Amino acid sequence: MAAQFKFTSGINLVMITCSIVLSVPVYTMAQKADSVFITSKDLNTSVLREGTHRYLVYFRMKPGATRTNVSFWTRKIERSSYQGRQAIVITQEWEDKDTIMHTVRSVSDARTMAPLYHEYWWKQRLEAKFDFLKKTGEMNGTVLTASDTARIRKMSYDAFTASLPLEKFNWHIDLETFPLLPFREGVTFVIPFFDPGPSALTNAVYTVTGSAKLKGYDDQLVDCWLLAHETPGNKEVFWISKKTREVLQLVQEVNGSMWRYKIKLGFSE
Repeated sequence: MAAQFKFTSGINLVMITCSIVLSVPVYTMAQKADSVFITSKDLNTSVLREGTHRYLVYFRMKPGATRTNVSFWTRKIERSSYQGRQAIVITQEWEDKDTIMHTVRSVSDARTMAPLYHEYWWKQRLEAKFDFLKKTGEMNGTVLTASDTARIRKMSYDAFTASLPLEKFNWHIDLETFPLLPFREGVTFVIPFFDPGPSALTNAVYTVTGSAKLKGYDDQLVDCWLLAHETPGNKEVFWISKKTREVLQLVQEVNGSMWRYKIKLGFSE
């Protein structure tokens, strides 16, 4: 998902020991490049692990610097039914300092991962709902229409309606989409991602650049795929367990001046 960064002054930092510790990576580079434009037939939704999962998210202004803007993300995955369809429901709660700053509920088709419904709330900013079956959207309680002239509302309406006839996947649940991909050395995935809101659908490019290991509890080495995504001024590398397919870590570099980390905590419910 395209990152939205919001900094708050006066954050109290808490030293936290994480279960996943970055080890010196040993890369296995692929010898042959290939690419796949991802459609629903490429996704294996059976590997998605239900339950409640938590991530520690923080920034550094340079490598090794003190952590800042620490937050916790709770993401719950469950299989359910929605409008007579088998569905995967993913809820998110992002905690910043001592408050909840963002909540999300995303409903996707259990077989294809096509988005069925998406709603979100940002503290003191915005709330929105997008129903892909009814083809309706609203922001702050008001239905989006073609006659909207306010910039964000118009962009959101145009992006949403343009996406409706197209196959797509919800970018706001990227951490739950990556595990479903058909990983192999050197493959490049082109994923039609849409994050409901003012940004248009994007054919986002992610490449499996190799393999590396993360060190966890009891010096256990976790073999991971490295999935890289680059756009101007932005480079992301996701570490994805080959065994469980969970995203264990993200290391993101922004303009060479800021680094963001997502670390999966070593327990789920």
